[in-house]
Amino acid sequence: MIKANKLTMHYGPVKALNEVSFEVKRGEIVGLLGPNGAGKSTAMKILTTYLYPTSGTAEVNGLDVLAKPLEVRRVIGYLPEILPLYMDMEVRAYLDFVARARGLRGVTLKNRINAVVDTCGLRPMYRKVIRELSKGYKQRTALAQALVHNPEVIILDEPTSGLDPHQILEIRNLIRELAEDKTVILSTHILQEVQATADRIVIINRGRIVGDGTIEELRNRAKTSERIVVTVEGQREEVERLLSGVEGVKQVVFAGATNGCVSFTLHSPIGRNPWRELNDLVRQKNWKIRELADKPLSLEETFLTLTEKAAEKAINQ
Repeated sequence: MIKANKLTMHYGPVKALNEVSFEVKRGEIVGLLGPNGAGKSTAMKILTTYLYPTSGTAEVNGLDVLAKPLEVRRVIGYLPEILPLYMDMEVRAYLDFVARARGLRGVTLKNRINAVVDTCGLRPMYRKVIRELSKGYKQRTALAQALVHNPEVIILDEPTSGLDPHQILEIRNLIRELAEDKTVILSTHILQEVQATADRIVIINRGRIVGDGTIEELRNRAKTSERIVVTVEGQREEVERLLSGVEGVKQVVFAGATNGCVSFTLHSPIGRNPWRELNDLVRQKNWKIRELADKPLSLEETFLTLTEKAAEKAINQ
C-alpha cells in the first residue's frame, strides 16, 4: 500500500532524509519511530504530497506521489501534527465542510459524517464550537476529518501528542479498530506509543533508517548477549562469586538488593543460555530463589543500540 524508495530531502544544507526506503503492507499498522528532528514528519509530508523530495520516489496504493498527487490525496486520510481545525466552526459544520471539499454529496455525505462521528466518539460534541473542546476532542475531530471520505490509507503524525493517559488509550484503541480494514502509518517519538500500537516499527535517526521489523526482530538485531536476571536470598559477594563461575556466564552485573535478596543480571554469548547450570547451582547451594528469568532488551535499549550502531557505521564510512 505504501512504498518509499531512496527518499532524500534537503532543506538547504540540512539533509532531513537520506535515501529512506520502506514498505507498508495492506492492513498493517507501521510506526515511524525516532527523536524529534529525525525526519519522520518530512517522510509523512512527502507521502501525503505536501512536499516533493529532492530525490527518490514514493507510491501510495500504486500511485506515484509525484506524478499523481491528486489521486494520492483521494485515497489517504492525513492527520498532521498541527491539527487542521477551524476553531470558530462547530464540529458538525467543520465535518460537513471537509466532506464537501472531498466531493461527498447527498446521502453519502450524511452517512459518512454520521459514521465518523460515531467512530470517533464525537456525538456529545457534535454541536459545540471547536475552540471550546478539550485537547482530546480536538484530536478526535481532526481524526474524523481524516476519515470522512473513507480512505484506504491513514497517515497519522504524532496522533497522541499532548493527550492525557486516558485519551491516549482511547486513540490507541481507535487506531487498532481502523486497522481492521485500513492501512495505518503513524509517527511518534514516544517509544511506549509505538510498542503499544504498531505491528511493525521503522526506526529513523538523523534522516536514515536504522531498523525495520517487529519488536522481536529489532531486539534480536540489537542484542549483543543473552541476559538472565537472578534474584536469590544471600550475601552479595558470595552469590556474585559463584554466579561468575557458572559455565557460559561471561559477565555478572549487580542489579540491587531488597529484603535480604540480591539481584544480578547475567550475560552470556548469543545462543548460549546457561539456565540449566544456574538451576543446578541454585539447588546445590539450597538458595531461596525469588526470580530466575530471561531479560530481553527493552524497546529503549533496542532503540539506543540500533542508533549507536548506525552512528558508528556512518563515522567509519
